[in-house]
Amino acid sequence: MSSPKSTAKQRCGAANAAGRARPKESLPTPAAKPVSKTLATNASADAKRLAAAIERGLADAKLDVLSAETLQALIAACARLYTARREGGEDFAPVGHNAVSATDVMVTSSGLLRAAGLAVFELGMWQGFTGR
Repeated sequence: MSSPKSTAKQRCGAANAAGRARPKESLPTPAAKPVSKTLATNASADAKRLAAAIERGLADAKLDVLSAETLQALIAACARLYTARREGGEDFAPVGHNAVSATDVMVTSSGLLRAAGLAVFELGMWQGFTGR
């Protein structure tokens, strides 16, 4: 009786001898690498320039400084990054003190809840369970 290992080698040898290539096994995907300091610095600088361009657009009443699709992608990416950092142990507010008005917060929060199919009641329940 041969071992499973030697049997597998025999099968591979027979398949290769017959001219059939052995299918390649998929390798595990490597874990995400930490972002380099240069990349993080460049991304932060780009984000600050984008924020400044948006603020200039708002000051000039140019509300189309970003397309709706781009604005959605940006808000989604920022929300995921903020969540990941909070879950990673960092404790900071998503915006600086007095950086946005109460109306800005309410309109954006309502839109985010609606986009996720959630109600304020569910937010309150989640906050009660998690303490966040």
